[in-house]
Amino acid sequence: MISYLQKLIQEGEHQRQDFKYCINDSKKIARSLVAFANTDGGSLLIGVKDNGHIVGIQSEEEYYMAEAAARIYSKPPIPFTTREWKAEGKTVLQIIVAPSTEKPHFAKDDSGKWLAYIRHNDENRLANKVLIEVWRKEKSRQGVLVHFSDDEKFLLDYLEQNPTISLSAFARKACIPYRKAEQLLSDFIVLGILKPVFADDYILYQLNEDFDRESWEHRPAGQQPLP
Repeated sequence: MISYLQKLIQEGEHQRQDFKYCINDSKKIARSLVAFANTDGGSLLIGVKDNGHIVGIQSEEEYYMAEAAARIYSKPPIPFTTREWKAEGKTVLQIIVAPSTEKPHFAKDDSGKWLAYIRHNDENRLANKVLIEVWRKEKSRQGVLVHFSDDEKFLLDYLEQNPTISLSAFARKACIPYRKAEQLLSDFIVLGILKPVFADDYILYQLNEDFDRESWEHRPAGQQPLP
């Protein structure tokens, strides 16, 4: 009978699972923990190579380095649970992270900078300022209030004629500062008007399929609060 661990390994690396041969750098592990916490949660299997071959962990030091990744090199710290699995006479450490209500989480890099990550498919990707603003606004109790100005109208008009737009293209085409473009895009994501689309090494934005522009534009007082 195939074991639960073997079933996990057969799934391969994906949105909610990552393999690590060993832990020799807590900062690298922090990236994965932060990416899971900022996205859909997930688990790290320590002692498993990228190809799914089980090599096992060497000592309890692996656990303490994972704890350092979650407590010291992640901000705010990331809660996690662990399980140990035995297979082929070896031990695999599973580190389980739930989706966080405290995002954005940041991981400390080698230069001392704190960077936010997200999980996309089987990769940890840097989160841009728009996504960081989305997380902060979703956590805030103040909500979002959008005034329908020429900038908002331009964005909706453009995306009705084009499938996606980037942050830089929006700022350039609308002739507005980057900071204002970031705020407007993040507002629209929080309100469910836009959604991010992940390209090879950057993030694009497109209209949500169920967005009804006519109803939105006829809301009371020309404003749309966060529900």
